[in-house]
Amino acid sequence: MMRKEIRVSRAATSILVFGVYLAVVGAVLLFVPNVLLGLLGFPPTNEVWIRVTGVLVLFLAYYFVQSARAGTADFWRWTTHVRFALIFIFTAMVLLGLARPSLILLGAADFLGALWTTLALRADQAARKPA
Repeated sequence: MMRKEIRVSRAATSILVFGVYLAVVGAVLLFVPNVLLGLLGFPPTNEVWIRVTGVLVLFLAYYFVQSARAGTADFWRWTTHVRFALIFIFTAMVLLGLARPSLILLGAADFLGALWTTLALRADQAARKPA
């Protein structure tokens, strides 16, 4: 069986790192959700929904890691749109009194990851242009 050659790029690296971050967050939410909730200042819960969210985050992590391996730059670009938006959505939730301010930290992680990916995509594109 032939292995597909993987071309490493700055953007692929950013997506892979973000995928690993999502995998860690997803696993924590699935197996020990109250650890993360406590770090963010949220009350502990025994509700199943926090673990369901962990599963969904793990599935997203899979998509990110596989996309980094496959080199699907269109997907990377698409992810930046919603990753940039998340901090504004979480901030609105805080301003409306629906969530604690610490939720903005998770939005900031997405925002910074999206910024890294955007800059990496630009750098990769510039590197491909003939001099």
